[in-house]
Amino acid sequence: MAPAARPQHKGSARLFANPVLERLSHTHIAWPVSIFFSTALLSFYYGFTHGFLPGLSALGLFLGGWLLFTYVEYAMHRYLYHLPTTTPLRRRLQYTIHGVHHEFPKDKTRMAMPPFVTVFVASLLFFLFRLMFGTWAFGLLSGFTFGYALYLFVHYAIHAYAPPQNFLRVWWTHHAQHHYRQHESAFGVSSTLWDHVFHTMPF
Repeated sequence: MAPAARPQHKGSARLFANPVLERLSHTHIAWPVSIFFSTALLSFYYGFTHGFLPGLSALGLFLGGWLLFTYVEYAMHRYLYHLPTTTPLRRRLQYTIHGVHHEFPKDKTRMAMPPFVTVFVASLLFFLFRLMFGTWAFGLLSGFTFGYALYLFVHYAIHAYAPPQNFLRVWWTHHAQHHYRQHESAFGVSSTLWDHVFHTMPF
């Protein structure tokens, strides 16, 4: 498990010496959220209007894709974003993709991939889903990318706004446990489902 950096509540880390790369490593959250949400809408619309998503199968595939995303979100956060920093290369990689967020959790411009990376990921997901699932890809991809957009929005809201005084507060509390108390638990952000399944709920 990678050691967590001490949280800083102001400022932003410099990741790249090159000023262009450094600028490109920042983005407004609206860009990636819009790209993934648009991908979800277009995929579902195309699949539905071209007969690839008939009847209730459309809803089932959408929900299946969404569920798949919640697992991928959990697994990537647990095993990739917090990979053990046993070598200098691993340490640098872990810090660049996630450690910087733990050190500067209030940096609103580094909570998502920049737009050009987001477009590449969305395109890659389409080709992978089409290759693996055929025409089912349109429904599954729609649910998966909707889940991705929701995750980005929820994660941003948790860090950018005060906890609401209603049932949504559970998201804020869960993620705060991960950042400030138990870095080896609470890996789910948009859902706590897999933390329950794999016994990584905070205590």
